[in-house]
Amino acid sequence: MQKLSYLKPQTLKEALGYLKEYGEKVKPYAGGTDLMVQLREGSSRLKDVEYLMDVQALPELRGIEVREDSIRIGAMTSHTEVNESEVLRKHVPFLSIASSTVGSTQIRNKGTVGGNICNASPAADTLSPFVALNARLVVVSVDGEREVMVKDAMEKAGKLKLAPHEMVTSILIDRIDDYSTAFIKLGRRKALAISRMNAAVALKMENGVIAAARIAPGCVFSTPDRVEKAEALIVGKAPSAALFEEAGKAVSEEMIARTGIRWSTEYKKPVIEALIQRALCRAAGLPED
Repeated sequence: MQKLSYLKPQTLKEALGYLKEYGEKVKPYAGGTDLMVQLREGSSRLKDVEYLMDVQALPELRGIEVREDSIRIGAMTSHTEVNESEVLRKHVPFLSIASSTVGSTQIRNKGTVGGNICNASPAADTLSPFVALNARLVVVSVDGEREVMVKDAMEKAGKLKLAPHEMVTSILIDRIDDYSTAFIKLGRRKALAISRMNAAVALKMENGVIAAARIAPGCVFSTPDRVEKAEALIVGKAPSAALFEEAGKAVSEEMIARTGIRWSTEYKKPVIEALIQRALCRAAGLPED
């Protein structure tokens, strides 16, 4: 394991100063559940890192706050906190469900939603609900603050579009109080598994028809995104298993259009179609079989 120096800033200003001074040589961390694995494996992601910066003392990275049209989630909020939050269970239940599927109890207690995003793995369980919620990262540096959509933040697997002197302090998500939501994950086993594929959906019903829809498949694109073609297909129509089957096919068509035909496509195509259909049925209160 490489030798590293340890930094523990007591204020956000001090942390941003370290980032400005050391740039790519410093790696911020909170839970460290992915970082420790990368260190043990000698990951190339850390080849230039000389300092580990523990940000657990920074209050700006904590807390869940309901605003008029959004909810702020501190980047250092653990998966357990997201899963157990009455606020999030009420307003965005599929995000709480997604966090409940991450790793083991120990990992959920230490691992954070900010880390889940910043690790930039396409298989991260919370990415698809965050994308469905139009999540924005609040990114800060000594030069100021900016927001970037989560779906636009990933440059490629393992890398976010952040400058070396920037860090994520919180995530802003839409309030969708009048939507019903669902999250379904497919893993190699029932527990302690990363997603092979998943689906996060949200439906707004008015007078028996779908007034608005959000469909975000997980682990099927190189970077996370919603499928607007599938959303448009079901809006204005009454929910049904047949309609949602069409939506699933629209998602698989979009997957193939973006990623091409691969050795895994024969498996992924019917699976993502089934996951989308099941998630939409669940959100609409229809039988899933």
